Amino acid sequence: MGLIRLFITFLKIGAFSFGGGYAMLPLIEEEIVNIHGWLTPTEFVDIIAISEMSPGPIAINSATFIGFRLYGVVGAVLATLGVVLVSFILVTTLARLIIQYKDSPFVEGVFGGIRPAVIGLIAAACVALFQTSIIDLRSFIIACIVFIILYKFKLHPIGVILLSGILGIVFYSF
Repeated sequence: MGLIRLFITFLKIGAFSFGGGYAMLPLIEEEIVNIHGWLTPTEFVDIIAISEMSPGPIAINSATFIGFRLYGVVGAVLATLGVVLVSFILVTTLARLIIQYKDSPFVEGVFGGIRPAVIGLIAAACVALFQTSIIDLRSFIIACIVFIILYKFKLHPIGVILLSGILGIVFYSF
């Protein structure tokens, strides 16, 4: 029963999330942490951090890690399949229609409405992650430094991750 619930949960997440992985984070957190209680907020943030550092889409990585954490390899496969199945079917089906009707005012209107909604979903995910991850002044300072470096200086994300690890050692070891 647990594996079926895991699959259905990620199927629902995949079906009702638009805009990619970051836009999915609020729904993933609601389902995994708040509704099912499968992870604590801290564990959820840790899995998001690992998913972000791993190659591939964050939503798929998150589903895979959460499924593995709960039910091993079978859980990882079912969670991953659940989160991508609806999108796969929709994209395959809609690709033909969108190409055929790409100049339609209706299609342009749909995308015009979805784009700003995605920004709102990503902003909500950022606020939720901020509230869970910023636990003290040191973590706030690291977050600000990373934001400035990424936004202003466009440092490669790998460099930022390495720098963050170094900052963590400096701020938390001394």
